[in-house]
Amino acid sequence: MANKRALKKQINLISEELFSEFIAASLYGNNPKESDIENVLFSVAKLQQHFISRISHPEPGMPADKYYKDLREQFSAQVSEILDHINNL
Repeated sequence: MANKRALKKQINLISEELFSEFIAASLYGNNPKESDIENVLFSVAKLQQHFISRISHPEPGMPADKYYKDLREQFSAQVSEILDHINNL
């Protein structure tokens, strides 16, 4: 298990990359609807905030390594989902 600081940095970095990827796709791709733009931007911001707060406050009664492994898997799944939305714009 990586320490909490490194995990937070990785989540922030991936969120920034998602944001920049979305900006590039919206500028150079088709003209997406305004509501689609807002939805994707909101989901990236919500993803970052949600997982950063989960790192600081783990679930009680759950072993730490299992908790952080589950957190990484859920984060990866949601990042993939957001990337699919970006690619479909």
